[in-house]
Amino acid sequence: MAKQRHQYVCQQCGYVSRKWYGRCPDCQKFNSLIEEIAPVNHSSDSQRRGIAISSNKPQSIAAITASDEDRLRTNISELDRVLGGGLVPGSVVLIGGDPGIGKSTLLLQMCSQLSETHSSVLYVSGEESAPQTKLRANRLDINSDSLYVLCENNYEQIESHISALNPQVVVVDSIQTIYLAKIQSAPGSVTQLRECTGHLLLLAKSKNIPIILVGHVTKEGALAGPKILEHMVDTVLYFEGEQQQLYRVLRAVKNRFGSTNEIGVFEMVANGLSEIKNPSELFIENRQENSSGSVIVSSVEGSRPLLLELQALVSPSNLGIPRNTTTGVDRHRIALLVAVLQKRVGFSIGDSDVFVNVTGGMRLNERGIDLGLALAIASSHREKPIDSATVVLGEVGLGGEVRPVSHIEKRLQESQKLGFTRVIFPKFNRKGMKVLDGIELIGVSDLYEALGVVF
Repeated sequence: MAKQRHQYVCQQCGYVSRKWYGRCPDCQKFNSLIEEIAPVNHSSDSQRRGIAISSNKPQSIAAITASDEDRLRTNISELDRVLGGGLVPGSVVLIGGDPGIGKSTLLLQMCSQLSETHSSVLYVSGEESAPQTKLRANRLDINSDSLYVLCENNYEQIESHISALNPQVVVVDSIQTIYLAKIQSAPGSVTQLRECTGHLLLLAKSKNIPIILVGHVTKEGALAGPKILEHMVDTVLYFEGEQQQLYRVLRAVKNRFGSTNEIGVFEMVANGLSEIKNPSELFIENRQENSSGSVIVSSVEGSRPLLLELQALVSPSNLGIPRNTTTGVDRHRIALLVAVLQKRVGFSIGDSDVFVNVTGGMRLNERGIDLGLALAIASSHREKPIDSATVVLGEVGLGGEVRPVSHIEKRLQESQKLGFTRVIFPKFNRKGMKVLDGIELIGVSDLYEALGVVF
């Protein structure tokens, strides 16, 4: 029997120590080290040395052949968009999201599509029994002979079944439930997560099959486990959305084979997740016209332009310190824009509560919506609505200037396609711009000039 030793592992960064610390010496997080028992001599040491490949000789990068045609298309266009065109053979994808958001539903639908167009697909469920997975499949109307379900938590058993079946794609739901028998730690511990993910990574590269891992998230919304997991895998996806909302957003935060700016939009319906081909039209279709504090902005996520409604409400504060409450945008950005409106334009809203919301449950991070946010706040403060046929875009600087934005032509074309007749945009973007029929283009250089246009 192998000797055992006690060690302390940081749940945040994976730091390993022979003694306990109240504060991790590596990531400086308090109370993050937990005690684990690990064998002194791991039989997997030889496996850690690397992956056996066909040639150990260095190759010229010009002589290496690779093309996007090698990707496995999932036939779910929104998922393929986020992945960069499909699953890359030999890659490992980690997808996280809140409980009940639809991760297992999306992956089961993906497995069904892949099993119909490719060879066998293996769905490993560590949290549900086979009858429970079948009930979910019945709800999604999935009944494929090439889709195999394995309910197992032991990694050694999972590896043997993968070797026997030789599937085209493997899904592991979830990585926190898988364990290696030779490691004494409980499933979900830092050591088990790191070792199981490492073994699956070696398996994916050696057999040249894509493996998708489902990961739990913490109450802060980050993937549970050490950060090293995100460094080990090739792609990290987050499935976002409010459970009370019907819309879900799939976002890439790491992708070695594609852009990290792309998003996929889905709607939760009775029989699973449905793709939304034109999210802009969906997000603005129920907009109330001639309402103060409401404005349409144009944002670009990856290669996709989106039109969304921003709502602002400015109300006298009953508290000693006014509140800035936001949903879908950065609260600190709102505080900055309020300060610019006060200093550069003369609005007296420093003693008011400011509430901002992005309709549809979307989360926007780009600076191109700054001008729309500022005009929505001004509209609510002055109780004057902004023309409902107007789209606003532009970044606002601390001096009140309106700075140019990227992908201006895509934003304008999306606005024209959805029937908007006026766009307020940075004057610096006018150079080389094509004239569009049926839409008035108004360039502004600062926030004061933009307020004069809309009011």
